[in-house]
Amino acid sequence: MTDSPTPAQVWSELASGNERFVAGEPQHPRQDVDRRAETAFVQTPSAALFGCSDSRLAAEIIFDKGLGDLFVVRNAGQVISDSVLGSLEYAVAVLKVKLILVLGHDRCGAVQAAIDSQAPDALPLPPHINGIIEKIVPAVRRVGGPTTEPLDPDLVDASAVGREHLRDTVAELVQRSEMISDAIAEGTLAIVGANYRLLEGRADPDIVVGVV
Repeated sequence: MTDSPTPAQVWSELASGNERFVAGEPQHPRQDVDRRAETAFVQTPSAALFGCSDSRLAAEIIFDKGLGDLFVVRNAGQVISDSVLGSLEYAVAVLKVKLILVLGHDRCGAVQAAIDSQAPDALPLPPHINGIIEKIVPAVRRVGGPTTEPLDPDLVDASAVGREHLRDTVAELVQRSEMISDAIAEGTLAIVGANYRLLEGRADPDIVVGVV
């Protein structure tokens, strides 16, 4: 029986897979019939990935992984919710993942919608979309200016907002889940927040909580 990998080893494997994807040399591991049969009755992913639902952020492709390798949770704008927290706590407590990767990206529609929502002539959003966008607005305001002043969306750096929101997401995940923060303190779990560049295909780490 092999020893359980460390958070650092898991991140190293993910980073290596992403490098293969960037270079156009993916191995497409564990995607065959045998792997399908092997994982039919049990899953032992080494990492959980919480990312944006954007169709261009296909987790297993970006990190050159296969069936059963990643426990994936996604929603528009990668915003924390009770269902997200529950899913990630399940990954840590039951599936024993060693790493949570929070993945944002450039040219994010949710980030741009949050910026646009702060313009003086912004139209109201549908309620459920607004619930998502409101989670990103604090990052918009830190980048674009105080809440007492209207914003010109054309003058707000969307990439900077995306980075701020990524850091907010990681901070909220640690703050709201005692179980996850305890696992980080024990050294059995780490979180990496990374920004994915759509054109290049690279996932650049921006914030790390724990040891990787």
